[in-house]
Amino acid sequence: MRAPQLVAVLALGALVVAGCGAPPGTAVGTQPEANDTAAVTTDPEPDPYSLLPYPVVDTGQTTCFDESQPISCPTPGEALAGQDADYTGIAPSYRDNGDGTVTDLVTGLMWQQDPGDKMTYAAAVAGAESFRLAGYNDWRLPTIKELYSLIDFSGSDASACESLDHCEAVPFLDTTYFDFEYGDPTAGERVIDAQWATNTVYRGTTMGGNETMFGVNFADGRIKGYPIGSVGGTEKTYFVAYVRGNPAFGLNDFVSNGDGTVSDLATGLMWQQDDSRAGMDWPAALAYCSALEAGGNKDWRLPNAKEIQSIVDYGRSPSFTGSAAIDPVFETSPITREDGSAGYGFYWTGTTHATPQGGEYAVYVAFGEALGWMTLPGRGGLALLDVHGAGAQRSDPKVGSASDYPDGHGPQGDVVRIDNLARCVRDGGVTTPGL
Repeated sequence: MRAPQLVAVLALGALVVAGCGAPPGTAVGTQPEANDTAAVTTDPEPDPYSLLPYPVVDTGQTTCFDESQPISCPTPGEALAGQDADYTGIAPSYRDNGDGTVTDLVTGLMWQQDPGDKMTYAAAVAGAESFRLAGYNDWRLPTIKELYSLIDFSGSDASACESLDHCEAVPFLDTTYFDFEYGDPTAGERVIDAQWATNTVYRGTTMGGNETMFGVNFADGRIKGYPIGSVGGTEKTYFVAYVRGNPAFGLNDFVSNGDGTVSDLATGLMWQQDDSRAGMDWPAALAYCSALEAGGNKDWRLPNAKEIQSIVDYGRSPSFTGSAAIDPVFETSPITREDGSAGYGFYWTGTTHATPQGGEYAVYVAFGEALGWMTLPGRGGLALLDVHGAGAQRSDPKVGSASDYPDGHGPQGDVVRIDNLARCVRDGGVTTPGL
């Protein structure tokens, strides 16, 4: 971000108002109802970057990886430099309020601490209006950007766990503050059936016609589109944590700088306006951003998972707007999909998607349809479908050949490309090289 813009943003942030970047710890929105005892407290002065309307909280990933295993973090100029753990962003900071709520001291959001039992999506939407906790009555079902702010990539994917007896996975959520449960195999669930619901409805359909909302799975570390209603006569259920406060969170404020860069005044991040225009594997994407010169700047890097998810426009999709799920201020390369049709791509991040066995996969965000190979009832053979929606966050092997995965990967046959696009990011001091 250009210095004058950054100064302006911080000056605005210092002039906080209720409901928009209010200092962490300040009650935002509806005050406690009569006879309620919820207290309003004031915390120490926050990091100035947390006063931005939409501060992007760090992923929590502190381990660097090569193509498969942990390594010492590379120094600038070395191979694989510029990955997530090479940089430390705005550190997560929570306060347990002792009343069933948790305040995020960076985002200004207050969360229901225990999501309780799973419920249908209809129940989750309807329950927000009557939900009462800690004396507040202005709770809401979170957006996908609000809920994703909680994801913690120090976790590891539980997809390979068939039971909880010998599962060495770690949740992608800070369980010091938030209650968490894996799926219950004794009840016919998979271990990874720990999807949390949001109010963000996909501008399209998935799995051949399902109305879909985006949810976060803190067991496997992904965003996917999940069915809203019944599928095959069964209505899926989800964990639900209601939220309140900071209505500005998740709202971008893009400015084209006229030099091939775009500043987001809400997050304090500066973006490459174009993308790499060619797919590449993960090590090449890291090198591409490290070598980029744009807008008179050389300190570009591959964004982490939370940074690139912050620029997804969930009001757009190929089927709804005929575009990628991103603001038109950005230039987006078209790609040829696996069936030969035109589409939009997946974008690498510097964040490794770890498993208990290592770090063979890295996170990407799908700005085009999150495709998969599936067989639908009444259809012969595999069909290429939008299985998780434009705006999903999944992962690919860091290196290799897509031809080794002709039927995709995972239960929905997620398309594997490996040669994904890159869009680089830089900042005005929000992140600093890690030690």
